[in-house]
Amino acid sequence: MDNTLLQRLLDDAGAHDPEYGNGLSNHLPMAWLALARLGAGEARLREFGTDYIAGKRLRPARPREPGLGPESWTGSLGEREAWPRHLDFFEHWIAREGVAVVLAQALPVLLPGVAAAAFHGLIRTAAGVQAGHGGEVAQGLAHWAAWYMPLGPHGPPGPPAATEAAASARPRARARPDAGPPDRTDDPAALLRELPAGTSSAGLIAARMRDAAADGAVSAVAARLLIDDHTPARLARAAALAYAETGNFTALHLVTGTHAMRVLAPFVADEPGARHAAWRSFWPAYAHGVVAARLAPARAPLVLRAWPALIAAALRSPDEHLIKLVDAAREETRHYGGEDWQRAASRAVMAAT
Repeated sequence: MDNTLLQRLLDDAGAHDPEYGNGLSNHLPMAWLALARLGAGEARLREFGTDYIAGKRLRPARPREPGLGPESWTGSLGEREAWPRHLDFFEHWIAREGVAVVLAQALPVLLPGVAAAAFHGLIRTAAGVQAGHGGEVAQGLAHWAAWYMPLGPHGPPGPPAATEAAASARPRARARPDAGPPDRTDDPAALLRELPAGTSSAGLIAARMRDAAADGAVSAVAARLLIDDHTPARLARAAALAYAETGNFTALHLVTGTHAMRVLAPFVADEPGARHAAWRSFWPAYAHGVVAARLAPARAPLVLRAWPALIAAALRSPDEHLIKLVDAAREETRHYGGEDWQRAASRAVMAAT
């Protein structure tokens, strides 16, 4: 991967708005990263960018605006018009204290609203981390903050500390026993089978997730999951299996979203229960995504393809979702092992041909 070229391309990506059309997320920087990681050369990266910018009619980014600070930014969560202020705030915060410090303090605040833009704030933030590009991390966090969308039973977020020193000065909370319902299980797949059926497969994913949260039924089921050290792998495999069996577009976002969560989880403070709490925030959004997907078996039987063929297909493809899925699936396979993500990537390539 030509990292110098990728850094320049990601610098350029910041000139575009995080959304285009009628509320669709701009995937250009994430697709550029995935292509580069899969082995694309300069000509292919530039060709993809030119085609994507023109084909999606990307809009220029709104000018950054000052106005938010360490004690005030949480008051603008979920306010889309505040995106230029969030971006200005996160860019300056990262410039002062670095990506790791910012993520350690911002992630506990943002994770209850991780459903923002159908996980795209989360996914773009993780891509920025993988690329080593602070500007892209700021872009992802700003998108996440401005589109913040809590779905589970979370309390209001509190402001982060202004500095790492202030954070370390705060008394550490003692780990508390999980006060969930008595009929808990550590098997998310079992709870997914109990979720109510979604009412519609039309419209944007985030809107369908919000609709699914209206009566609290999904949150009631989700509250029964016992979060432990095996939860990340179980959620990741369940997402891969769901997509491999269905080819469902929303399930694809569960695969890439769970991968992004694994990338970011190590930045959560390593305190008793902190990382379990992070996954506890992610899980309700995941469950609402399953309901929004309205999963149904794919008509065509799955044909497992070899990784070289999957990567070659992704490198040729104009489809940003296929490109990102193959890259994430390869990374999850490297981390967890097994054929689950190879099957998911095979389904994505089959759907595109």
